[in-house]
Amino acid sequence: MEFTVTVAGPQHVPYAQAICDLIETSAKARGTGIAKRDPHYIASKVLDGKSVIALNGEELAGFCYIETWSDKKYVANSGLIVAPEFRKSGLAKRIKREVFELSRKLFPDAKIFGITTSLAVMKINSDLGYKPVTFSELTPDDTFWNGCSACPNYDILSRMNRRMCLCTGMLYDPEADPALPSALQTALNLDFDDKKI
Repeated sequence: MEFTVTVAGPQHVPYAQAICDLIETSAKARGTGIAKRDPHYIASKVLDGKSVIALNGEELAGFCYIETWSDKKYVANSGLIVAPEFRKSGLAKRIKREVFELSRKLFPDAKIFGITTSLAVMKINSDLGYKPVTFSELTPDDTFWNGCSACPNYDILSRMNRRMCLCTGMLYDPEADPALPSALQTALNLDFDDKKI
C-alpha cells in the first residue's frame, strides 16, 4: 500500500465526518469515551493548517491534529487514528512524525505532550524524543483536563487531583533538546517495513 501523508488543507474538509466516525468507533472498541469529536471542530483544524491526513488513494487512512494550551506554551498532538484495515503498516508512526514536525514548525518554543494508555503510541513518542513525566509537568489548563471527563477512568483522575490516572504522560521539551532530536533523525530514515506499529 502506498499512502499519502501530508498537512491537511481545504480540499480535505469533506473527510471531517469520516474522521469523527473513525475516532468514535475506535474509542468504543478500546472502551474509552473520551474521543468523540465534532466535524466542525475537525474541519477548523484542517482549514487552519493544524492537522495531518493520510490517504490511500482517495480513501481516508489516518489523521491527527494539533491543539494548543496555556497560551501556546503547550501543544498536544490529538486524535491520532488509523483505519483498522491499515493498522500494523507503520502508518501511525508516519502520521505522528509528520504532526510532530508540523508542531515544531508552528510552535517551536512549545512543549509537546500527550497522555495515552497505548504501548504503540508510547513507543512512537519515545522515538520522537518524548519522555515519560508526571501529570504535574503537563499543561495546567482546566479545559484540557475537562476533556477527560467522558473517559470511564475520570473518577480516578479526579480522586487523584489530576496527579495521575491510568494514562501515561509524555513530554517533548525543546529547551531540553532544542535541536531536532537524534531519535527523530533516525525515524526520518526508518524503513517502515522493518518495524510495524
